[in-house]
Amino acid sequence: MKFITEEDLRDIYKKQPFTDYDLQPGERLTPGARQFLLDRGINMYDENDPFINSGINKAESNQNVSACADDRRKKKFCSRMKSLQALFLLTAEELMKQDVCMSQQITGLYRQFASLGTASEGKCEAADLCCKACTGINTDNFSQSIGDCFEITEFHMQLQKGHEILLLTRLRSSLEELDADIADMISNAEIQNTFSGKLNQIINTLSQMICYAVGGKECQRN
Repeated sequence: MKFITEEDLRDIYKKQPFTDYDLQPGERLTPGARQFLLDRGINMYDENDPFINSGINKAESNQNVSACADDRRKKKFCSRMKSLQALFLLTAEELMKQDVCMSQQITGLYRQFASLGTASEGKCEAADLCCKACTGINTDNFSQSIGDCFEITEFHMQLQKGHEILLLTRLRSSLEELDADIADMISNAEIQNTFSGKLNQIINTLSQMICYAVGGKECQRN
């Protein structure tokens, strides 16, 4: 008996994404591998597996698997959004002690981020943020993932606004993680792209806030 693991499927999927997976005679899926397929809505075929074929036809089985995968993606997305909304508010609350203006900016970004939650319903109609162009960020790349302006190190925590810089960096990194994982939570490619673009506007705005916290009004992007 050969067991197919989640790692096996990830390697195959990385080389060539697929929408159906047929188990060969003598093969079985590990629980992690089965969940990998379910999370991505991939159809599983195994005539010897009662979990997959339990007296219903394949079309109905595929519909059930797809619906289950959609529910899991939606739940995962909504949970991440709630967690990050709380992080926005915690960041704003902490910043209020040092910089009220910066705290208000984060509260504004929180509202913008919360409006992206409709992506779970198949729509993403949040308005664009206003781009305040600087040396490294402009209207052409404002909605793109352009990476951090510079690396935050132990040096920055010693600056006058060191605490603020670290709070903003933590929030920005969490949003970057969401952007990297969005394909696993939203299946519609158009909604993915729209959501990612709006999210990158928030991330790039945070990058500018970090730059200004480090060097006043001077852009610090390399």
